[in-house]
Amino acid sequence: MPSLRALAGISRAPFLLLPVALIGTTTSISYCTSTIQSIDVILSLIGLLSLHIAVDSINEAGDAQSGIDEDTERTPFSGGSGTIQSGDISVRFAYIWGLSFAGLGAAIGIWFLYAKGTILLPIFLAGAVCVLTYTHWLLRTGLGEIFAGLGLGALPILGGSLVLSGEIPNAAIACAVLAFFMTFNLLLLAEFPDAVADRTGGRKHIVILFGPRTSGHIYILAGLGVPFSLGVSILIDALPILTILAAIPTFLLLPAFRTLLKPINHKIPIPALAGNVFWNLSTHVILMITIWISCEFI
Repeated sequence: MPSLRALAGISRAPFLLLPVALIGTTTSISYCTSTIQSIDVILSLIGLLSLHIAVDSINEAGDAQSGIDEDTERTPFSGGSGTIQSGDISVRFAYIWGLSFAGLGAAIGIWFLYAKGTILLPIFLAGAVCVLTYTHWLLRTGLGEIFAGLGLGALPILGGSLVLSGEIPNAAIACAVLAFFMTFNLLLLAEFPDAVADRTGGRKHIVILFGPRTSGHIYILAGLGVPFSLGVSILIDALPILTILAAIPTFLLLPAFRTLLKPINHKIPIPALAGNVFWNLSTHVILMITIWISCEFI
């Protein structure tokens, strides 16, 4: 049996804060619009964590098979964990680990379908496609960033709102849009330093298809899409005015913006990669807190 450190490595444990943040935001929205059950929150969190572990573990195994992670310049935010390359775990076990968590996530989804109704089915099926085809198809067709934004951004908030409250209020739609942009960019920036290895391994993502300069502009537009969408959501009363504070972490993107506005190759400084991750998490935390405080306005 591999060590806990190896299992945490292929599960990309530090990035598991993202599903926690997504469920936190969704719980705040649902708490403000209906009575929620603690067991639903717990099962939603376990389900989303399971699916995130599944995606990352299968991705680690797939990248080891294709040789991508042999050639990447590994950082804490890109290039894979290196767990398989170090010999701490096998490709076969990584697949078993990932598919086991996919099964756990599916089991929780089936329970919610039984308990809450088939209204959840379209979202759950879309989530299943994101999990099971991400590494071996979506990342090879130029759709990886879009489906990452959906599967690990928008869909958890929309599906979570249905599970916890039985409805999708305007606040959930607004936060789903924000989550889409943030997870889209979370993947996009991490693809810059891996682009050469990814191309050799048969991937086709935005950086490979459009080059670093155009991809940088896409990243900047998606990043600025968060405060813009937030402002629009407040103006149309989809979100309370206090949530404007969630625009503050956009300043964490400045290192990335400065880098991407210059003539660049595929090198992204560590502070820019780190700011990209902390922007995502801190924006969700501020949304969660400000929505909770502003419940009477939801």
